[in-house]
Amino acid sequence: MSAHGAHCEHCAHHHELEISGLTVRYRAHTALEHAGFATSCGNCVALIGPNGAGKSTLLKAIAGLIPRAAGIIRWRGTAVQKWHREFAYLPQREEVDWSFPVTVRGLVEMGRYSQLSWWRRWRALDDRKVAEAMTLMHLEGLEKRQISELSGGQQQRAFIARAIASEAHVLLLDEPFTGLDRPARENLSALLRKLAAEGRLVIASHHDLNTVAELFDEVLILNRQPVAFGKVSDAFTPENLNTAYQNPAA
Repeated sequence: MSAHGAHCEHCAHHHELEISGLTVRYRAHTALEHAGFATSCGNCVALIGPNGAGKSTLLKAIAGLIPRAAGIIRWRGTAVQKWHREFAYLPQREEVDWSFPVTVRGLVEMGRYSQLSWWRRWRALDDRKVAEAMTLMHLEGLEKRQISELSGGQQQRAFIARAIASEAHVLLLDEPFTGLDRPARENLSALLRKLAAEGRLVIASHHDLNTVAELFDEVLILNRQPVAFGKVSDAFTPENLNTAYQNPAA
């Protein structure tokens, strides 16, 4: 087995993410309450629930972008206080300023900044990590293209390549399939499953109930509080969906 394969096997069996009692409040409004689940590298996890159910809030809280009112996040057995360098958050596409003047390669290179310090210069290793990430996301030939010139699927792949270049193990994706046509969705799904198979953990909010089973391994159904979590074949049931969607968040 190669060193890369050994690393991924270790990741898949020992890198576990545990969330317990996670609560987020915006002033007097409780956006998420007592959320919890446990999963590990090697899985693709869907976050499902009605609008306002707390899906984006959960992703941002795990990423450390918003404060928690309560709750514990453990990664590989260690409590995460605010954020972890092995977590990477990708926002919804409409939240990104696509007019920002950066090329595809420049965007992916940003993923290496977390690996640099004030005294360490850019190295051949950094170039290699960027090139590997772009190849993995099928972005060859697009290096000099402005991100505004990309298709929706290419834009998503470019942001995921940035996360891969940062050596993130946990990818937190907010509605990554929104706005993609079927070929682009299938392409992105295949790439995400490949990343999971190589030992990463993919957690994504998702709104299309008809595609959950084909895109994900596990599902967390939310309506501000957890309704159900487990394998898609076990938790993604009409009863659990009715519980979440018949009582929409106010």
